[in-house]
Amino acid sequence: MKIVTYNVNGLRAALRKGWLEWLKETNADVVCIQEIKATPDLIPELVLMEEMGYEHYWYPAQKKGYSGTAIFTRITPKHVEYGCGHELYDFEGRVIRADFEDVSVMSTYFPSGTTGDIRQTFKYEFLADFQTYSDELLKTNPNLIVCGDYNICHRAIDIHNPKSNANSSGFLPEEREWMENFINSGYIDSFRHLNADPHHYSWWSYRAGARSRNLGWRIDYNMVSKPLEERIVSAYHLPDAMHSDHCPVVVELLS
Repeated sequence: MKIVTYNVNGLRAALRKGWLEWLKETNADVVCIQEIKATPDLIPELVLMEEMGYEHYWYPAQKKGYSGTAIFTRITPKHVEYGCGHELYDFEGRVIRADFEDVSVMSTYFPSGTTGDIRQTFKYEFLADFQTYSDELLKTNPNLIVCGDYNICHRAIDIHNPKSNANSSGFLPEEREWMENFINSGYIDSFRHLNADPHHYSWWSYRAGARSRNLGWRIDYNMVSKPLEERIVSAYHLPDAMHSDHCPVVVELLS
């Protein structure tokens, strides 16, 4: 089972950059996307995606052109859950989950705190509530993969310049502590589970040629619940995919 998470930073923009061809070549079973910034009626290419065998489930934000998540899947889910039961986060379309026969896959878009204190506070509230949501969900859906843009670098190895970014949203001590606690609550960082090397990032600023110089942040994850540990066979990034300021992150599991 090949699962990809990808913050596309606007699906319509990504499609103009060849995203549909990438989707066909990648041949994933489940694709979790974030920051879709669109509704299905705006995507005429959906017909072509359906011809490729993908069903699609959308959870756009109520605010047009903002946030939103979706799941494209070649495996028919037995249930799709829209939202996490918190009105503030569901208004922004931040969580969608597809339950399959023996695994559940979630596409999540965690808030960013880079625009100031109000959104940073909102981010901390989301983190606390999401932890509670996850704790309860694992009781009923123990085989869970939480994919998405977490907007947090976990450790110093996950950011190109940890010293100069020590006070930057996305690498604050409180955020990193939350990530550590989240993993310890029952998850495996699938990429780090198999890759201990530095300089692997999933997001780069558009400024100052950051991507060409590989000055990035690893903020996109496929977190795999502990019961699935033995089924993880590979995990990797696709940095050559250039449809967004993020790149796709892949995990492959034994069926």
